[in-house]
Amino acid sequence: MNFASDNGAGVAPEILEAIAASSRVNAPAYGEDDYTARAEAMLSEIFETRVAAFLVATGTAANALALSSLAQPWSAVFCHEEAHVHDDECGAPEFFSGGAKLVGIPGWGGKITPDELRETLDRFPRGLVKSVQPGALSLSQATEAGTVYWRGEVGELCDIAHSAGVGVHMDGARFGNAIVASQLSPADMTWRAGVDALSLGATKNGALACEAVVFFDPEQAMELAYRRKRAGHTLSKGRFLGAQMEAYLKDGLWLRLAERANHAAQRLSEGLAAARGLRLAWPTEANEVFVVAPNAAVDGWRAAGARFHEWSTRSLAPDQRPGDHERLVRLVTSFETQQSEIDQLLGLYHGAYGGRRAVTEAP
Repeated sequence: MNFASDNGAGVAPEILEAIAASSRVNAPAYGEDDYTARAEAMLSEIFETRVAAFLVATGTAANALALSSLAQPWSAVFCHEEAHVHDDECGAPEFFSGGAKLVGIPGWGGKITPDELRETLDRFPRGLVKSVQPGALSLSQATEAGTVYWRGEVGELCDIAHSAGVGVHMDGARFGNAIVASQLSPADMTWRAGVDALSLGATKNGALACEAVVFFDPEQAMELAYRRKRAGHTLSKGRFLGAQMEAYLKDGLWLRLAERANHAAQRLSEGLAAARGLRLAWPTEANEVFVVAPNAAVDGWRAAGARFHEWSTRSLAPDQRPGDHERLVRLVTSFETQQSEIDQLLGLYHGAYGGRRAVTEAP
């Protein structure tokens, strides 16, 4: 019962085979290989426009490099106050950009609202020398709450940002899961809605270690090759990144893997929502399930070997926050999650609380 993180899942067999095959080839170094060229061409095909794409090994590098190209050292990068770039990347966006300030914006369910974005932009007027200048907006897709920005939401936020002269970055660590959930094309979710740059994640969805920084206007990415090299993220044996991304995208593998993870999350979510004494913190839209459970249930799951993270957040509506004898936990599914794991977790709860009234206090 491993629901700790999709980072813990293995490598999809198709991608592992591609890595092994590429290791038998003596190819040019530093991303000048055919694997990388094919992967970059496939990204243009998938997004239905010519893109500038740069492969890196980590999501933190992808986010930090993308934002460093959109924001000046004296700029502000606006993001949700619990976004990964804000809370979980050890200041990498600030470091790579030479000092750009991350400004967190509150919002329920991990989402920035148009009103909150306008209000925040008003606090940082352009031209005021004593203040950091509006530089970039970063949207997490899917969010840290497992929710998805829908097409209209992305478009409205991009319009507000662009009206203020602010570029838009999308942290797509779970982009495949969001695409499957929204049933939109990658183009409609990104550049057609106004997104300027995307960190396209593959590692959480079946790759070994591979992400892509994608710019939809190649002119905006003219510095990225130098920034990547200077940051130490241009791999000598870059073909191993190219082989991963090529296999990931080929024949829609990335979407099939994301669909498996999302489907497992939906089955888990439905089972938890139907159980007495449990409640979902947010709708399950991608592959993360957040549930408020009695302390005794959380302890029981853990004692039985279940792996997950307890969660704290400011992104939860007041009436949904855990009570004195409850905790909020995050359960993440992956393309490897088995129905038996879901059944076991639910069975443990039903065995303890099955036919009885809702239990919200530890005995």
